[in-house]
Amino acid sequence: MTARFLRGTAAATLAGATALTAAACTNPGSAGASGGPKDSAVVGIAYEPETLSPLLGYGKDGNSKIFDGLLAFDADMKLKPALATALPAVADGGLTYTYKLRDGVTFSDGAPFTAEDVVFTYRTILDPKTNNASRTELDALKSVEAVGDDTVVFHLKYPYAPFAERTVHAIAPEHVAAKQDVNTGAFTTRPIGTGPYVLTGWSKGEKLSFKANPTYWNGAPAVKKFTMAIIKDDDVRATRLRAGDLDGAVLPPNLAAGFKGDKAKKTWQAKTYDYRTVTLPTHNEVAGDTDVRRALDLAVDRRAMVDKILEGAGKPAYGPVPTDSPWFAEGTERRHDLAGAQKILDQAGWKPGPDGVRAKNGVRASFPLWYLSGDKLRQDHALAYVSDAKKAGIDIKAQAGTWEVIEPRMKTDAVLAGGGAPGDPDFDQYLLLQSGLAGDGFNNMAWYDNKTVDRALDEGRRTNDLAKRRAAYDTVQRELVKNPGYTFLTHIDHLYVVDDDWTGPSTQTEPHDHGLASGPWWNVETWKPKNPGDTKK
Repeated sequence: MTARFLRGTAAATLAGATALTAAACTNPGSAGASGGPKDSAVVGIAYEPETLSPLLGYGKDGNSKIFDGLLAFDADMKLKPALATALPAVADGGLTYTYKLRDGVTFSDGAPFTAEDVVFTYRTILDPKTNNASRTELDALKSVEAVGDDTVVFHLKYPYAPFAERTVHAIAPEHVAAKQDVNTGAFTTRPIGTGPYVLTGWSKGEKLSFKANPTYWNGAPAVKKFTMAIIKDDDVRATRLRAGDLDGAVLPPNLAAGFKGDKAKKTWQAKTYDYRTVTLPTHNEVAGDTDVRRALDLAVDRRAMVDKILEGAGKPAYGPVPTDSPWFAEGTERRHDLAGAQKILDQAGWKPGPDGVRAKNGVRASFPLWYLSGDKLRQDHALAYVSDAKKAGIDIKAQAGTWEVIEPRMKTDAVLAGGGAPGDPDFDQYLLLQSGLAGDGFNNMAWYDNKTVDRALDEGRRTNDLAKRRAAYDTVQRELVKNPGYTFLTHIDHLYVVDDDWTGPSTQTEPHDHGLASGPWWNVETWKPKNPGDTKK
């Protein structure tokens, strides 16, 4: 789980959203006064990235629109060739991965794509001077070399089963990015890539605008203009979608339900690894107490959250791995057991006071819980958690704030956080739980410290043996029962409402980072208007 997964970033102000509304035509999917065919789309998302540079983490999970990786994920999350001509040839017991590159690919500025661009991208990410919070995801990579212009060879330190999935990472152009400061240069906000779209503008907090890349190696997109409107507030996104200012938007369940009777729109429900969790900081004398953590794990009513907050669009979460994943450790489900929670606290010496709030050795069982302002799902989860904890005698005070307010407090204050990455258990669990990453941005936000978990995480990523990997991640999940560190609440299905006048939209199994690279527009470059000759009124 990276900073991008948990944070998203600071989102739009209402003034910015209003300005974009004024700038948009009544229906931004139209061709305007020319009356031509529909060839543009505007979608509303909740967050924007901090950077558009692959060297700093953008596009690390593929599907970045501006860039391509060596490989890509299809609709079923199976790997397929992208800038490479085929899946890699793996040799030396899983220590060498060789990729043949596609011929004739150019960057959007016309420069040729070569193996040197791949080498430059990965070497720069691994450079400690590069501010890439996801560098540990490439810990297995020892070196990368170009063999001519059309072959790249990766050498690993140890067999790392999901390495091929790491090569969906977006590739940056050496001839542009190498001439700038990697952390602050113009490339971070004005990138050049090989992808289906070219960035035409980025108004921070308002929108990202794209135009189709006419020389895209896989064919020029039919959607010629594509805009992502950054709209923090759920209600504002729904209002603008209803008004025709948006062609699609990500919405929470209660707002998506309001479009159920609209025959001109279609609701998409994407299965995800996206979870909501409460961090229980090790450095907080209450939240860091193992008995308090175990009690909260039982006191929380996850099923009620799924039914009432998500309106059934999700499932209870007992850890980062969804219960329907083949990696889920059977038997680690925690039932809602208020009496059991109270018993744990009683036996541990946390005794109820006159006001019902427990205390131990003069310490009151109370701590703050922060959630992101404007995020109704987080707010609802936070308030439900507070209510459940109160029944057990734990006083939690929910507070809203921006990430700028929350981040400095994460070492001692609880946070209603989000995370989740499909593909491989290493992708999310290592960054979430590895003790050495505590305090590293938004990695291990709870400062979780469990040496058994650390060893299991290392074992899981350092072998290709499936049985050994299963045993390692089974250990991680069972340790989280003994000492949670986080209270996992729900896994959330993402809901999107989109104008039903396109062929091509679909959904993938999504990570936490929904909106920019996910949603039914994950494959917008393949969309076609249902009635090409019609005009959009």
